[in-house]
Amino acid sequence: MKNLPFFDLAIIIIYLIGMVLVGFYFSRKNKNAEQFTTASGKIPGWAIGASIYATFLSSNTFLGVPGKAFGSNWNAFVFSLSMPLAAWVASKYFVPFYRNTGEVSAYTHLEHRFGAWARTYAVVCFLLTQLARMGSIFFGIALSLQALTGYSMEVIMLVMGVCIIIYTVLGGIEAVIWTEVVQAVIKTFGAILILYLIINEMDGGVGKIIDIGVANNKFSLGSFSLDFVDSSFWVVLLYGFFINLNNFGMDQNYIQRYHTTTSVKEASKSLWLCVWLYVPASLIFFVIGACLFAYYQVNPELIEAVKHQVALERLPKASLTEIKAMMATLQPADYGDKVMPHFMVTKIPAGLMGLIISAILSAAMSTISSGMNSSATVFSVDIYQRYISKNNSEKKQMNLLHIATVVFGLLGMGTGIAMIGVKSILDVWWQLSGIFAAGMLGLFLLGIISRQTKNHEAFLATIIGILVIIWMTFSSNLPEEYAFLRNTLHKNMIIVIGTLSIFLSGILITKLKKRA
Repeated sequence: MKNLPFFDLAIIIIYLIGMVLVGFYFSRKNKNAEQFTTASGKIPGWAIGASIYATFLSSNTFLGVPGKAFGSNWNAFVFSLSMPLAAWVASKYFVPFYRNTGEVSAYTHLEHRFGAWARTYAVVCFLLTQLARMGSIFFGIALSLQALTGYSMEVIMLVMGVCIIIYTVLGGIEAVIWTEVVQAVIKTFGAILILYLIINEMDGGVGKIIDIGVANNKFSLGSFSLDFVDSSFWVVLLYGFFINLNNFGMDQNYIQRYHTTTSVKEASKSLWLCVWLYVPASLIFFVIGACLFAYYQVNPELIEAVKHQVALERLPKASLTEIKAMMATLQPADYGDKVMPHFMVTKIPAGLMGLIISAILSAAMSTISSGMNSSATVFSVDIYQRYISKNNSEKKQMNLLHIATVVFGLLGMGTGIAMIGVKSILDVWWQLSGIFAAGMLGLFLLGIISRQTKNHEAFLATIIGILVIIWMTFSSNLPEEYAFLRNTLHKNMIIVIGTLSIFLSGILITKLKKRA
């Protein structure tokens, strides 16, 4: 890391080595698949809550949220406001359900309910969601560290990915959880430190920030009109409720943690601890985005370097005149994700940079490691044991989990590299997660609520839901003569409409079949 002072570099290296050593420490316990995937159900609820919080507080939050707030307003914070309602539903119905089934996989019960196709469909959706999540986080961390170190994004992803793979493979879910507890503290402290440094650099202090924010509508939560075409308050609230319901009720990352606690009560407590930690923590990042906007409004000459970088990325072979013309057209939303890394490079003093980079690394590593572990678990239980070989020795199961963890880590890195050049990390992640999660959640709710719905009705409802999701996702590409067939709803409505399409059509088909 050639641009960093030795002390900052030492802090980062110590942090990375520490994470790897955690993996070595817990590797002594990982003698069987149960320990690797559920830690034998002996983790305290507060640690699970902190680890779920750390998973939520990813680099998408660390970099994407300030960038989003810088480029627009606090509309995306409504996502966080939806979490308590989703957590209430999950703690009341989903957590007891999964604990009672005793199945480590979130998708085994779908086969019992509707058949093997349902389980396989949910698994595919989950794995695609994980690749999108890991890819967006790899990309986000590389985007930040590239500005700080001068190394290419590909090299940064490779180094970070190798460290994550080592401690995740060696330590299993217990290493993931306890490193996430440490990372939760580090990343929260890092956010508060960044906020303090921005305010400290701001002429006029907090009062000036508030004045500029109010004048530019930066604190708005979005329109309260019933508008589902633009990103209104209601669109984000619905999106947040459905995606968090999917997170708490269908995502293996969280379901697996419910099995690591000692009881249903402890699992529910962990869910609520995550919510009460994440809501105020996410607000800090929106405040950071608003503070950065005010800072660069007062110091507009400092933002020119960021604009120049974005223009060069978009027009790598352009002349100086063309670059300047491009810079003149750029809006805050076009370079929001690059503003916080730029502030860190130019304004954070030596000695603190290492701590903040470690916080950003921890934000990425916690989510990626849990994604790798849960993906490997799902592959082992729902694909390999289901379709290839059911009766395996403990040694073979452990080897399979280790290999799958490495493979999914490499695939996540590849996805991150493919995302280089996207406009907004948060937008990309929200859209991809909404597409892949809609089918899972709709099918799960149909199986839980409509007990009379059988295999064929659920299959037909899922086909209808998939067609609706495909139409909502790709209809914008239709030629002009078919413009009337395009989806006009906001892209965040995909998970809402997709979920309801499967659930409601399944109920309707069931009732029609009963009458026939």
